[in-house]
Amino acid sequence: MNDAVTNDQAPAPSEKDADKPDAPEPGKGHSVMRQIVAGDVFAGVLAVVLAVLVGSIMVAATDDAVRESAGYLFARPGDFLSAVWDAVWGAYTALFRGAVYNNLVSDFSTQIRPLTETLKFAAPLIVAGLGVGLGFRAGLFNIGGRGQMLLAGGAAGYVGFNFDLPTFIHLPLAILVGMVVGALWAGIAGLLKARTGAHEVIVTIMLNYVAYYLLFYALSKEGLLQAPGSANPKSLPMKESAVLPDILGDRFNLHLGFVLALVAVAYVWWLLNRSALGYRIRAVGENPNAARSAGIDVGRTWVTVMLLAGALVGLAGVNQVLGTVPDGVTLDLDASIGFDAITVALLGRSRPLGILAAGLLFGAFKAGGFSMQAAEGIPVDIVLVVQSLIVLFIAAPPLVRAIFRLPAKEAK
Repeated sequence: MNDAVTNDQAPAPSEKDADKPDAPEPGKGHSVMRQIVAGDVFAGVLAVVLAVLVGSIMVAATDDAVRESAGYLFARPGDFLSAVWDAVWGAYTALFRGAVYNNLVSDFSTQIRPLTETLKFAAPLIVAGLGVGLGFRAGLFNIGGRGQMLLAGGAAGYVGFNFDLPTFIHLPLAILVGMVVGALWAGIAGLLKARTGAHEVIVTIMLNYVAYYLLFYALSKEGLLQAPGSANPKSLPMKESAVLPDILGDRFNLHLGFVLALVAVAYVWWLLNRSALGYRIRAVGENPNAARSAGIDVGRTWVTVMLLAGALVGLAGVNQVLGTVPDGVTLDLDASIGFDAITVALLGRSRPLGILAAGLLFGAFKAGGFSMQAAEGIPVDIVLVVQSLIVLFIAAPPLVRAIFRLPAKEAK
């Protein structure tokens, strides 16, 4: 009875309300744009932009002309603004000329040489980033890239200088041996995780130290890796039959390692998106307990992922020894790539194509940083600061969304 009275007393819509048009629903284009703006990719791009802006402040702060004009800022503010513009513009144009295209020279091959240097530096970052990113997709934090690169590079180098074989056998054999050693070294962490529950972060950190001192021992002992008659921890140079060939001729340093990196990107994409193993990897990464309830062998998947990740990171070590620095195996062959790969994987959101783009970006930073220092006197450490800021902003997506007033990411 009360419900009937309530319904009878409800005000009827007036003619004025009836004449009002319904609120327009957002169109398809608006919905697509909102998805793009709220997505991880767009937030990652803005994280890079924000890091570059903060880096610009640091560039200006280290410039002598800017500091000098700041002394009479209120008397002649135009001088200060002009000095800031010249410092920032000069730094980033020098970075571009050192990483992409040098417009100050007339010879075309010299003009595009910076781009080939970027691709050369990007190759090991891409494959190592794929190894780290593959672990992320399975819920594993593989930070043992340094150790995997050191042992893989040492093994590939041993094959590279110690055997006399035809190129079509020698080079593939050195690559394969390096990748297998990297896979087995990372597989230790996967096996301990699966069998004992040992945390892969702790295990891979400890394995980094073990790998370093194993390589140090091998490089300090004749008959293993140390060059005969040498007191330095360095091996003999690679034989020509085991060196990654240049793909654009002798004038450029770009070698086959970049092609191998592109092949690795295609393989990992296929593995994650088109294979049954990729489905199991993604399922375990999303929820290992649910994956176990669905009949997936979680422990076996962890071991498999670490083996594949180690092979990919090991390929980065092979790239360093047989391509970038074929003069011999050294203790610093990893060149911090093992840790930079974590940044590349984070920026690429652990997606193969994203890792490819992030690797190219960081390769450009490496290639252009030295040019920026030489041309403008900007400390090369500024580039490292920008890279670190990218990691900071990527690790705090709510901060980036708040600064740029982006919509929150919709829950799936």
